[in-house]
Amino acid sequence: MEGLTQPPGRAPKMADNPPVRAQLAYERMLEAIQQGQLTSGTRVRESDVADWLQISRTPVREAMRRLEAEGLLSHVPHVGVIVTEIDSEMVTELYAMREVLEGTAAGLAAQHASPAEIHMLQEIVKAEKELAQDPALLMRQNREFHDIIYRSAHNRYLLKTLNALHDSLVLLGKTTLGSKPRAAAAHSQHLGIVKAITARDQPLAEELMRAHIRGAYHERLNLLFKKD
Repeated sequence: MEGLTQPPGRAPKMADNPPVRAQLAYERMLEAIQQGQLTSGTRVRESDVADWLQISRTPVREAMRRLEAEGLLSHVPHVGVIVTEIDSEMVTELYAMREVLEGTAAGLAAQHASPAEIHMLQEIVKAEKELAQDPALLMRQNREFHDIIYRSAHNRYLLKTLNALHDSLVLLGKTTLGSKPRAAAAHSQHLGIVKAITARDQPLAEELMRAHIRGAYHERLNLLFKKD
């Protein structure tokens, strides 16, 4: 397990406000995990992160404690703090919860989504084809698609739970949408989900979302654990 000895470029200098520095340190580290710059099992040293972000260790320490509380960092005896290591069981558990919760959200969205929310979903799906060559933009568009469905369910407790679950998904690294076949399949599935929500067909919207998450799960397993 290698530490963050050569971070991905020195980050811009942060604001002087300590709470702001701690929040920004948290966001930068979260982004580094999500983008695969800090991979599963990587040792994370306060001094390395502080040097990368050009700040003192105190806000870095606060950010690391927060990430550890969220399960994204782990403390290993005689080693130190590492990015939490993932295995197939963890991935299976995460996607099982996604299937249940996001399926429920899509079903509720079919009942409760406003015309404006449905229009936003339709526009996002239309734009997806244009982003097929840019996985990073497609990932952000995909996140927005799912976020709108979460909000369209109009259930504050479900929204809170889904957002917490999404934080854990950061450990899985880069998007599966970098695969062109997966991106095409996801686009087709998104179209079906939006059509079901527009038609106010709750059972179909839920089932299509569940199938969509199952497809993402299998692609994720292939991405993480397939041996060349």
